[in-house]
Amino acid sequence: QVQLVESGGGLVQAGDSLRLSCSASGGTFTDTAVAWFRQAPGKEREFVIVLWQSGDGQVHIQAADSVRDRFTISRDAAKTMSFLQMNSLKPEDTAVYYCAAGTTPGGNWFSRYGYSYWGQGTQVTVSS
Repeated sequence: QVQLVESGGGLVQAGDSLRLSCSASGGTFTDTAVAWFRQAPGKEREFVIVLWQSGDGQVHIQAADSVRDRFTISRDAAKTMSFLQMNSLKPEDTAVYYCAAGTTPGGNWFSRYGYSYWGQGTQVTVSS
């Protein structure tokens, strides 16, 4: 059973940057995509960004339109940590951010239902 723990959330001002971390125990991100989702009050949990590695070793990243060019995802060499670098933050980025892993081949990696493992979430609040 893989356990995920997020950290790094906080209160920042619009235009600031923040880096979230996701630590995995009981497993690694070797054979799974790793993604970040977020959930604002009263809204559904939404896809933010995903990283996966294809069979040829190439790393792929895809982000939601709302965060493209501002957010990026990375993974450490040991594949036990994922990082979400968030730049040029906006008030509408305020949400609880969740790390997700445990994908299956053919699953929808842009949907919350495509992941088996979730962290507890970390709050990000962006003031205007």
